Amino acid sequence: MDVVIRGLEKSFGAVQALHRTDLVIRKGRFTTLLGPSGCGKTTLLRMIAGLERPDRGEIRLGDECLFSAEKRVDLPAHKRHFGMVFQDFALWPHMTVFENVAFGLRATGQTKDLKQRVEEAVAKVRLQGMEKRYPHQLSGGQQQRVAFARAVALRPQLVLFDEPLSALDAVLRDEMRLELMSLVREIGLTALYVTHDQTEAMSMSDEIVVMQEGRILQQGAPEDIYRTPAHPFVARFIGKSNWLVPDRSLLRPEHVRWSPPEEGAAAAYPGTIRSVSYVGDRYEIGLEMGAMGLWTAYHSTRLQAGERVTVYVSPQHIHHIAE
Repeated sequence: MDVVIRGLEKSFGAVQALHRTDLVIRKGRFTTLLGPSGCGKTTLLRMIAGLERPDRGEIRLGDECLFSAEKRVDLPAHKRHFGMVFQDFALWPHMTVFENVAFGLRATGQTKDLKQRVEEAVAKVRLQGMEKRYPHQLSGGQQQRVAFARAVALRPQLVLFDEPLSALDAVLRDEMRLELMSLVREIGLTALYVTHDQTEAMSMSDEIVVMQEGRILQQGAPEDIYRTPAHPFVARFIGKSNWLVPDRSLLRPEHVRWSPPEEGAAAAYPGTIRSVSYVGDRYEIGLEMGAMGLWTAYHSTRLQAGERVTVYVSPQHIHHIAE
């Protein structure tokens, strides 16, 4: 069932953490709330989970009302039957893997077939044979999988992820990102994922919801968010942007050409190379473009800083943001 949010608002004192918000989280989809710290994404996730009470609005799961300010309905978190995976794993250090996974089932009174459900969840995250280990005997990635198994054991209709990979080192974070995405899809879960990391959002999501200052600026597939940003903040926050007209017309670095195209018209722009950075499969070139400011372009070979160059832009690669 879809999670439907209508008119949700939340303030903390004089600070409006979430302005009036409408959102639909589709069943079977991996949806990500993306934005900088303080944008309201975690507040929204906590209200869906039942850990924070909204000031106004309504949250529904299919036909079931989870929260309604008008109807005075507020289903407690433990009765919403959502799974949660936290940033700090939230494992009990004195409990084994088995007991940590079983904890949510015991806490919600779901003790029928408990052993079987725990074993199924452990198998789904590929931790068989580690049921008797304690958290300090596991790697960071294994601890993260225990936290995920605990959520999966509840057989939830929605799993909420609150920046679950941010505590891991860079290499492990990349590995766990792929593994987590694979597990969510294999199990067929509906996921709502909170992050400030655009790489995580772009690589994992079916749908991204970009937020700033308590408002949703744009919602859509990763490709649409990147190719056709609807707001200057979205263009700057996701990927790199080269502005022809500030906050109005832009193109992405991969569309900057070093020679005129063989077919079609292209505008020529003179500039000066200011920086050259080797990033593994290519060189990232920083260009000083006069009144248009700094641009980024890519090249297959190393160029010289200070060199005057001309780059070319085809009209079809320019994106115009509507006022």
